[in-house]
Amino acid sequence: MLENLTASVITTSALSLDNETFLLCSLVSLLLGIAISFTFCFRQKKSKGFILALTILPIIVQVVIMMVNGNVGTGVAVMGAFSLIRFRSVPGNAKDICGIFLAMAVGLATGTDQLVLAGVFTGIVCAVALAYTFSPLGNTRDNMKVLSITIPESLDYNEIFDDIFGKYTSHAELTSSKTTGMGSLYKLTYEITLKNAGDEKVMIDELRTRNGNLEISCSKKTENLDQL
Repeated sequence: MLENLTASVITTSALSLDNETFLLCSLVSLLLGIAISFTFCFRQKKSKGFILALTILPIIVQVVIMMVNGNVGTGVAVMGAFSLIRFRSVPGNAKDICGIFLAMAVGLATGTDQLVLAGVFTGIVCAVALAYTFSPLGNTRDNMKVLSITIPESLDYNEIFDDIFGKYTSHAELTSSKTTGMGSLYKLTYEITLKNAGDEKVMIDELRTRNGNLEISCSKKTENLDQL
């Protein structure tokens, strides 16, 4: 009796699929995966592996959902497999994580034959992501620089560059100072935010007249990909 009851539960809850439905869901998953990978990698330096992952993740999740549906034992096994994959993953930035979650959500939708919902949801999220990509929001980070200045040991660096920083930057903070050249020079490192990115050369020229034309370097501040 218990076996008959279990068989009845599995039979009534299983999703009735045919080849046409499976192929249609797979095609939609693949197309939406391509749209997601294009959106979240647009104007971004991403590896081919990440682009491929966003493309095929929806169809993988879709097939898993179709296989698991109505089978408790298979569901537990798949959950264990995904728990192993989780420990081998590397955290990315916030946008990468959103893209992965979107790809998984699309796979869940197509795996339950909700193709219209998957298409509408993907279109809305991708449109919002592209709109923010073209918007000026967050562009101030492009003006954030790491400035290294070498000065002679006789020069007091506490306020020597304050007037120049006040003229060309909206923020300037001394993050480190160390001696170099057998103690005859100091190397100062600042985190600055330029008011206008085009003023970088002019600012460096004024700094050169102040530090005796010693070495100055200005580089883009790198983002830690392990943090959001």
